[in-house]
Amino acid sequence: MSDPAFTDDELLAYLDEMLPVERMTVLEESLRQSETLRRRTAAAAYQRDSGVHSVGEIWREHRLSCPTRSRLGSYLLGTLEPNLAEYVEFHVRSVGCRFCDANLCDLEVKMEATPETRLRCQKYFQSSAGYLRQYGAGD
Repeated sequence: MSDPAFTDDELLAYLDEMLPVERMTVLEESLRQSETLRRRTAAAAYQRDSGVHSVGEIWREHRLSCPTRSRLGSYLLGTLEPNLAEYVEFHVRSVGCRFCDANLCDLEVKMEATPETRLRCQKYFQSSAGYLRQYGAGD
């Protein structure tokens, strides 16, 4: 297998599990075969963890471009403005954000909850709301 060139940002994204799956697979295979690449990866991680940060690293680490979970839920419900819906689509499908994709999958599962689950959630909410009202919470 040829050793494709990887940037230090890609090596760090690999360590943070933030690369698209296809690129991550290629990089992982290259790491298995190349001692030099393993050393580069370790050096990049050491430099990052030693307090040398770029704006890009901070942006990625805190996922500042990721939509909120409620915005992802609105996307699934089809209630987002068209521009925001386009951004979510781009972010998840084109950029390949694995965190947001996992959030979307989780929300999709919750949307498909059985009637029994919905009833149980409603009962929990009603009993909690009654309990809180009894003690004057929210007044």
